[in-house]
Amino acid sequence: MRNLESATAIYAKGFLFLTLGLVSAGLLLLDLASLRGFPLLAVSIWAFCRAYYFAFYVIEKYVDSQYRFSGLISFGRYLLRSQRRG
Repeated sequence: MRNLESATAIYAKGFLFLTLGLVSAGLLLLDLASLRGFPLLAVSIWAFCRAYYFAFYVIEKYVDSQYRFSGLISFGRYLLRSQRRG
């Protein structure tokens, strides 16, 4: 698969992710029908964002600068290989 190079397409992709996130969060909150669900959803989103940041930035910059992650599956394979090495 080729890298996405068009700035317009990159912005469109980001906008679509944002729209998808907002719509799904709104539907979840409507389904929960309580204000207690909002902080739980916010913490969940924040935690997943931090985990994603950890997988792609922190590991690459501070743990193994030679390895380039291409996705979460690649990160999982990297973790399995590093556990086998000891």
